[in-house]
Amino acid sequence: MNFALITGSCGLVGSESSIFFSKKKFQIIGIDNNYRKRFFGNEGDITWIKKNLKKNIKNYNHLDIDIRSYSKLEKVFSKYKNNIKVIIHAAAQPSHDWAKNKPFVDFEINAKGTLNLLELTKIYCPSAPFIFMSTNKIYGDNPNYLPLVEKKTRWEIKNTHRFKKGIDESMSIDNCTHSFFGTSKAYADLVVQEYGKNIGLKTACFRAGCITGPNHSGAKLHGFLSYLVKSSLKKKKYTLIGYKGKQVRDNIHSHDLVSCFWEFYKKPRKGEVYNIGGGRYSNCSILEALNLVEKISKIRIKKNYLKANRIGDHIWYISDLTKFKKHYPFWHQIYSTKKIINELIKKFKY
Repeated sequence: MNFALITGSCGLVGSESSIFFSKKKFQIIGIDNNYRKRFFGNEGDITWIKKNLKKNIKNYNHLDIDIRSYSKLEKVFSKYKNNIKVIIHAAAQPSHDWAKNKPFVDFEINAKGTLNLLELTKIYCPSAPFIFMSTNKIYGDNPNYLPLVEKKTRWEIKNTHRFKKGIDESMSIDNCTHSFFGTSKAYADLVVQEYGKNIGLKTACFRAGCITGPNHSGAKLHGFLSYLVKSSLKKKKYTLIGYKGKQVRDNIHSHDLVSCFWEFYKKPRKGEVYNIGGGRYSNCSILEALNLVEKISKIRIKKNYLKANRIGDHIWYISDLTKFKKHYPFWHQIYSTKKIINELIKKFKY
């Protein structure tokens, strides 16, 4: 019997992974203790996703475990051992603002939790691919020093620059300002690579831009597209923070992301890193997203503007997917930003 162990199984990426891999005939071991509710209050509560997973996936086994606890995780790994065929590590403390206020908790979850899982994988199921949900925030604010040009609704990179297709994996993570969240995720990213390069585990870090989808419990401090759509439909005021609202994000749908995981699972490699996101196919500025939501929903969004930007926030970030597509040429994107927003509006409207 094949088991997929998925941490953060009730979050956006974890729930999408649970659904996807269950359809591939995997038994799902879902680990999630709903810590998001502590991060973001009721807006971050994922109880509804947990209920849906347990209702709709017959082979879903939910475990309310904190990944900071090595002993509790070991009970799971020692029970299933080599029957665990893949680990998808999507659990995290995901907020920059929250991490700044609670740096010890942030580091324990993002760094120690990841190390716990890697060590247990090494001991109990070393042949299982280990897929880590990393972030583009490990690059700190280095992207902000690229030669950017201000356009009417967005910032854009000069079309003569080597990153005109997007930022690739050669971007440095050094000599820059990281958020506390970016720092804890950078440690996790590096140690995942080390267990691949040094120990020989089949590991991959997916350094994602903005991830979204219908299972996103968008909150003010995390998940801008889903939160923007919910604010629009509930006629709440939306706050633009810094850079005139022209900062650019690439947006990848959770299904497109998890299909990347599937490709890696079928043909794993050791200690790989991939920049992954919407790329040039799916990206927008905050202002462009506002305009698109208003156009599709036909609801005027109330907004205000804070001039001061968040420390470490990216002015322009688009992922270059060349490396992943070269390694896995059968993967392709389905969701554009417009298609994502349409889906979110339908989801939250009814």
